[in-house]
Amino acid sequence: MWKAALKGLIAHKLRVGLTALAIVLGVSFIASTYVLTDTLNRAFDELFGDITSGVDVYVRAAGDFRADVDEKETIPESLLERVRRVDAVARADGGVEGFAQMVDKDGEAITPLGPPTIGLSWSDNPNGILSIREGRPPQGPDEVVIDSGTAETYGFRPGDTIKIVLLGPAREFTISGTAGFGEGGDFGGATLAAFDLPTAQKVLGKKGRLDAIQVVADEGTPARVLRDQITPLLPQGIEAVTGTSVAEEQTEEIREGLGFLNTALLVFAGVALFVGTFMIFNTFSIVVAQRTHEFALLRTLGASRRQVLSVVLAEAAVVGSTASIIGLGLGIAVAVLIQKLLNAFGVDLPTTTTQVLPRTGVVSIVVGTLVTVVASLLPARRAARVAPLQAVREAAPSAINRPRARITAGGTLGVTGIAALLIGLSRGGEHAPIIVGGGAFLLLLGVAVSSPVFTARLALLIGEPIQRVLGVSGKLAQQNGARSPTRTAATASALMIGVTLVSFTLIFGASVKTSAGKLIADSFRADFLITSSSFGSTTLSPKIADRIAKLSEVTAVGRIRFGTWQLNGAPEELTAVDPRVFGEVVAIGEGEGALRALARDEVLVQRDAAAEAGIRVGDKLPMEFPLTGVQDVRVAGLYGKTKDALTGDFIVSHETYDEHFSGKLDDMVAVKAAPGVDLARVRNALEAATRPFPNAQVQDQTEFRENQVAQLNRLLGLVTALLLVAVFIAFAGITSTLALSVFERTREIGLLRAVGMSRRQTRSMVRWEAVIIAFIGALVGVVVGVFYGWAFVRALADEGITELVIPAGQLFVLLVTAGLAGIVAAVPPARRAARLNVLEAIATE
Repeated sequence: MWKAALKGLIAHKLRVGLTALAIVLGVSFIASTYVLTDTLNRAFDELFGDITSGVDVYVRAAGDFRADVDEKETIPESLLERVRRVDAVARADGGVEGFAQMVDKDGEAITPLGPPTIGLSWSDNPNGILSIREGRPPQGPDEVVIDSGTAETYGFRPGDTIKIVLLGPAREFTISGTAGFGEGGDFGGATLAAFDLPTAQKVLGKKGRLDAIQVVADEGTPARVLRDQITPLLPQGIEAVTGTSVAEEQTEEIREGLGFLNTALLVFAGVALFVGTFMIFNTFSIVVAQRTHEFALLRTLGASRRQVLSVVLAEAAVVGSTASIIGLGLGIAVAVLIQKLLNAFGVDLPTTTTQVLPRTGVVSIVVGTLVTVVASLLPARRAARVAPLQAVREAAPSAINRPRARITAGGTLGVTGIAALLIGLSRGGEHAPIIVGGGAFLLLLGVAVSSPVFTARLALLIGEPIQRVLGVSGKLAQQNGARSPTRTAATASALMIGVTLVSFTLIFGASVKTSAGKLIADSFRADFLITSSSFGSTTLSPKIADRIAKLSEVTAVGRIRFGTWQLNGAPEELTAVDPRVFGEVVAIGEGEGALRALARDEVLVQRDAAAEAGIRVGDKLPMEFPLTGVQDVRVAGLYGKTKDALTGDFIVSHETYDEHFSGKLDDMVAVKAAPGVDLARVRNALEAATRPFPNAQVQDQTEFRENQVAQLNRLLGLVTALLLVAVFIAFAGITSTLALSVFERTREIGLLRAVGMSRRQTRSMVRWEAVIIAFIGALVGVVVGVFYGWAFVRALADEGITELVIPAGQLFVLLVTAGLAGIVAAVPPARRAARLNVLEAIATE
């Protein structure tokens, strides 16, 4: 029986190849996800491991959670001498770090996509992270060392002058040298500007303070022993930790960040494999029907039902495992390609050798094989039920098996899915994504299960105008789509899933963009907003707002700062504002009176967030800050505005922010023009005031809204591109189904050719059958996608997504594209049908 299975595979290479395609693509998605994230994890492990390799112990401010570099607490510089006096200390160096953004020779701020722009103090430690590539270390208040990558990219050499944006306006430094990291120059895309320690403390706003002390132990002294010797000398709030612990903390933070990417990509891989199961099921169903005669002969020769079942499952296992191995190899190549594409678009990441862990291979092959075997299980059971007498009968087109059972099962799945979807969206909470995802999956499965019941009618309806225009070939295409509803439904369902997700993305994206624009228009009382030109960064010098406040053309200047804190161990975001003027530049709805009265160590809470967390006015909220730890902050009031780009769920005053955060930088500056002053004049004044700060950009309300929409478009474009992989698999399924259908109908096509059908009409018949199938899948997918969009928008109204927008033009283009893609998918089977030899086709049994 194993020989029979292998010979069956070898004899039908095209069928095997088409079946394997879906598994190859789905598994490659899984493999590339694991390879990419494992490689990045390894790269960051090596990066942080090398950074801390020359340091045995770090002395730093204690804290239960690590904050951004501009939020964490510093330590007194006087502590450095105390640490140096410890017997087992061979060397101790203090260091500071902060924001420093370089400016290129054209006056534009150098803005890496994602990685930070770092300023730090130079260390002469021979085991330090930086080593000179050209020139020498910095000396004095006017010299700087920059990273060799930035120097090479922007044409800087030792001896050149460079402008750097710090706490104040950009100032010029002389480049004394360029530096690299260890043996290479890779800082993971970050830019580095290194000053001597006194200069770094001054320009980074940390005079007399240090971020950390790096300690090297005497030879033979373990790091943990040195740590234990230093700890008793430290005042409360300062800790000594080993370099290994610091590296583990930093890599764990990176892993948590990459965890979202890993999960998101695996979701897309799951979608691709789910679509692939329809293709595999359909292929094996058709093959079993075509091989009825073969299986009946095997039964006649003594094969048991179990043996026939084993033959089909064995074929599926061979196809699945082989395709999974190919998909694994393709996934490795795709992961390497993604890294190169990211680098080409300016997203620099630390590099290392490509990581292919055993887990990647095992998961990829096991999942791909299991999906194939499970998808072929029902067709295999159908093959096992073939009776020996069926050897004399031809396979008949599949009919709707037990329509009432399908309606019941599909309806139950659909209703359950809708209920779970709405419950998850309305209640929210930690498990909401799982409930929503499960509900969406059940709804799609319900539609797919019940689709054969209405597929025949849809095929007749969609095919009606086709047969009126094309005549006989159109009529035959219409009838072919309708006479085998189970097969047509399975083929169309694969496309339905992809189109559902794409159309939902289009609807949800359009709704979010319109809602965000409405929120900005409703809440944005300011005439202009000053933001950073850096992608992913909101860092602005506080002197920008100081300079703008002196302009006669403006009447209100609102500094906006964001900070991260923790509530019962969960991270939260807050917004720091000036209560006296913030209401003039941003409308927060109900609670503006409480805002104006907001005092130090008080917080305003967004009304819905307060209700969800059980917070009331007058409560003491235990807010954990990176600088001061857990502090009881009084809830001074509630406000009624939903979260948007300018406010969040928690608002504090600048006085409160300065007490609990060490950061001195602004994130945004909102500006309201003086009454009667021409806005063009105000813009000119703002641009003149911000000219010394190359990283600052002036935007009016429209420009700010367009900027937010542009960022959202980039994300939606990436999501849509990933979902199109599933759509591609679905169209490959149409090609596979039609190719096998042509093979199944060889005799029928031969008879049609014998009675006068031309090759052109034959090609047209197959082509338009594909279009009908594609339109069925696309039409149902758009309908389900519209429902998803409506449900998500209704459920997320409290989050500010209030406008349901159905982009009819884009959905129409999606339907037309599906029809055109159906024509393309039908090209190979249509050509094969037209080339059939008439006499041989008629003689086929």
